Amino acid sequence: MTEGAREWRSLRGVRIGHPHGSALRQGSTASANPPCYRGSMLTRRSAIASGASALLSSTFLSRVEASPSPWQVVDRPSDSRAGSTTQSALSGRPVFIPNVSEPPMPAIAPPGPVLNGEPTTAFDVAKLSSGHPDACSHRRRFGLLIPATNTTMESELWNIVVRNREHGLDGVGLHTSPVLTPKPDVGSPEGIEQYRRHFCSGVASAVNSAMLAGPQYLILGMSLEHIISGIEPIRATADQLMQGSVLSWATWHDASKAALQRFGARRIGLITPFERSGNESAARMFRDMGFEVVSTFGFACANAQHIAHIPNEAKERAVLELLATKANRLDAVVQCGTNMGMTAVAEKLEPRIGIPILGINATLLWYALRESGIQTPVHHAGRLLREF
Repeated sequence: MTEGAREWRSLRGVRIGHPHGSALRQGSTASANPPCYRGSMLTRRSAIASGASALLSSTFLSRVEASPSPWQVVDRPSDSRAGSTTQSALSGRPVFIPNVSEPPMPAIAPPGPVLNGEPTTAFDVAKLSSGHPDACSHRRRFGLLIPATNTTMESELWNIVVRNREHGLDGVGLHTSPVLTPKPDVGSPEGIEQYRRHFCSGVASAVNSAMLAGPQYLILGMSLEHIISGIEPIRATADQLMQGSVLSWATWHDASKAALQRFGARRIGLITPFERSGNESAARMFRDMGFEVVSTFGFACANAQHIAHIPNEAKERAVLELLATKANRLDAVVQCGTNMGMTAVAEKLEPRIGIPILGINATLLWYALRESGIQTPVHHAGRLLREF
């Protein structure tokens, strides 16, 4: 039995503990000092406006490593759930997919099925609980973590899944858990800093909720580069969030790098809903990963929920007139910000501009599907899902 399988039993039907336990379970706001941001890491305005210095990044990493896990599993039983572990072709990491249909499934309460309030022998209990799959999410059950202000990502991903049920995505389910970040204000460095400080405990609480659905793989539907500057602090934060979780996660920095490498892209242009400092931080992440950021454009939305209201016509103009120009000689256009839908724009403009448009939502779904073993080509969502 693999370590992943041994861990899985502890997650199925077991309460997931959190350092702020009962307060978060009762729906209170996140702690002002979430576990992975204790102290004053990267709190200076200049660290947000122009990117973290080497010293600040070092401080950030050391404190992330020293802080306790954002959540912990408690009351572990000694037995285990079965599952399979494969080596991912994208990340090269082992990916454990738990068997969510292992008997008894569904578990039947004694004395068994009832008819008009009385036990009935109409059904054989052993057969009824012999390991039936989820009627809707029988192929893969994804847990989707998105900001509570996000009205776009879940809709965009479901649209892709539903339109491809006859092309291999029948039985793929998305089970959304909102990440609570009180009163997000992304129009100023101070607002971004507050958003960042509450991020970790918000994700921890969302994971606790997501695990109640028994997901097989998690998708982090957030642009960490907007609130954390530099790929190493971003990776450290993601690793800290994933610590203690047996499941694999799709993250934007991993997914975008893998997608760009599949296209052999080096020169990229960024389109985001961010203001200047957010764009600078996003550009830094891609430069840190080895790409040349030729140009960036941000809509400078001052409210996270308002990002969903950016019209597709404006996105199209930004791509055609400001990014994918002859002078820029781009290999790809990359879109950040999960509340800013890009699938329809990519489908419309990719044939016209001759280069891929990698929207964050479609790219995260692509990564999650491929990492979890679903390799079928996906249509109506851009070149990436169709070609790789």
